[in-house]
Amino acid sequence: MPVTPAQSPSRRALALRLATGAGLLGLATLAYARYVEPQWVEVVHQELTLPRLAPKFDGYKIVQISDIHLDEYFEQSRLMRFVRLVNEQKPDLIAITGDFVHYDAQRFAPILVECLRELAPRDASVAVLGNHDHETDPDVVREALREAGVIELRNLVHTLRREGAELHIAGVDSVKEDEQRLDVVLRQLPPSGAVVLVAHEPDYADRSAVAGRIDLQLSGHSHAGQVRLPIVGPPRLTYLGEKYDIGRYQVGNMILYVNRGLGMLPPRVRFLCRPEITALTLRSPCDP
Repeated sequence: MPVTPAQSPSRRALALRLATGAGLLGLATLAYARYVEPQWVEVVHQELTLPRLAPKFDGYKIVQISDIHLDEYFEQSRLMRFVRLVNEQKPDLIAITGDFVHYDAQRFAPILVECLRELAPRDASVAVLGNHDHETDPDVVREALREAGVIELRNLVHTLRREGAELHIAGVDSVKEDEQRLDVVLRQLPPSGAVVLVAHEPDYADRSAVAGRIDLQLSGHSHAGQVRLPIVGPPRLTYLGEKYDIGRYQVGNMILYVNRGLGMLPPRVRFLCRPEITALTLRSPCDP
């Protein structure tokens, strides 16, 4: 009996080779997303012109990190390596935009303290809490920040001064947990000087920009989806990180920058979405 095309050994062998190749490619992609890309941090450099930035602050460098999500998967050695990369950028100020721990803050707080106290900015390290910090134990995270010498901007303003000029670094607590008080922050701000707002959730920019007093908002929270497929983009984004999920945006008269984060949420993979350290150089529209 003649062999039909469907029964042809050569066709079955080709199909088997294709299936095997696809399986191996899938395993290799998964291994890359699980073990390679999460370690492969990218330092992203941005120059941002702020209309109200005094010439004395021209060239001021803010280095932003976000979403550490410290847990048993995020090794202490990896966090320390990221801290060294932050310090290599020679920051004037370090801004940390929340979600320090993924769960069990009491367990991971000592590691957080040991690593964050190695940060070496010229002026200060500032931070706000994220929703995960509130969901685990905000008091433990706050104490860890204090021990590490990081200033928590819990609906507060930290003002920097250079020969009479001022740059205001403000922060609001987690929006998702309804702990933000932008009204309190605005009352603390004087009428002059550029304002940088540190806020965990990026979609809050639609509200903060309306205030008309903030020049730049720094956020995290979205992780940029952790997985970004060609053409399709991220299959899933998180609440309050859906509209603004990655990089730089212009929201009214305010610039928003969304950092991709250092850590991960389950499933703990990154694909075409490397962890990020952002080095932001502020520029004045006037000659220094």
